[in-house]
Amino acid sequence: MDKNDLEEKKATVRGGAPSVQSVRRAIEILQCFNNNEALTLTQISKKVGLHKSTTYGIVSTLREAELLYKDEETEKYQLGTELCRIAANVRMGLRNICLPHIGKLCVETDETVNLVIPDDTSVIYLEKTESQHSVRSCTSIGMRLPMYCTAVGKAILAFLPPEDASAVLDRSMLVPRTVNTLTSKDTILKEIQNIRLTGYAVDQEELEEGLICVAVPVLNLKGNAIAAISCSGPKQRMKDDRVQKISELLLQHARQVSYIIN
Repeated sequence: MDKNDLEEKKATVRGGAPSVQSVRRAIEILQCFNNNEALTLTQISKKVGLHKSTTYGIVSTLREAELLYKDEETEKYQLGTELCRIAANVRMGLRNICLPHIGKLCVETDETVNLVIPDDTSVIYLEKTESQHSVRSCTSIGMRLPMYCTAVGKAILAFLPPEDASAVLDRSMLVPRTVNTLTSKDTILKEIQNIRLTGYAVDQEELEEGLICVAVPVLNLKGNAIAAISCSGPKQRMKDDRVQKISELLLQHARQVSYIIN
């Protein structure tokens, strides 16, 4: 072992564990903001179970890196602009990975295919490939729609930790978009339990009359949904046997995407 290796080993022994612990604590502090809430230093300290002075040191470092932002008037912290930039890069990476699959699914199903990501109680449409049919869905890139009444939203809810899915529904305004919209939290929770078993969700004219949508989640290593891919079309084309076939194609592609990103 040469001198450099020896010094590196000594540094690891002296400082390795504390460094890992500090990173872990920083991650826990960032995770306090999962619901996009603004928190005081005291609230953060209580959430992570650390002494206020220890919390302050980590929070200050995260703030310097623009991973956290402090409102000087309220003295509350929020997620910073650097995290937004990192998140945008992650989303672009996801989009690039999914694009070939979205294009292939559009050819295989001859229907419109969408890629969405979750954002609090909503989904945001990140990519879309339209079918050649004159009658098709009216989604667009950048559009934001509620989770509770969309196939993509329900697919994501079904593959979130149960307490997170419940919290999303608690924060959602469960208003009817059509006569078929599910507006009871208990009913939606029962449906997402079934979705978890089958692996795919169906929107039976719950968002828009005459529109049927099938969706599956894109999962991370923990089995939680980070996105969803859907195929949608008018009910005259989306019969039960076709919905089943489309769900199988969606699941095949989603598994391949999940494998690549993980």
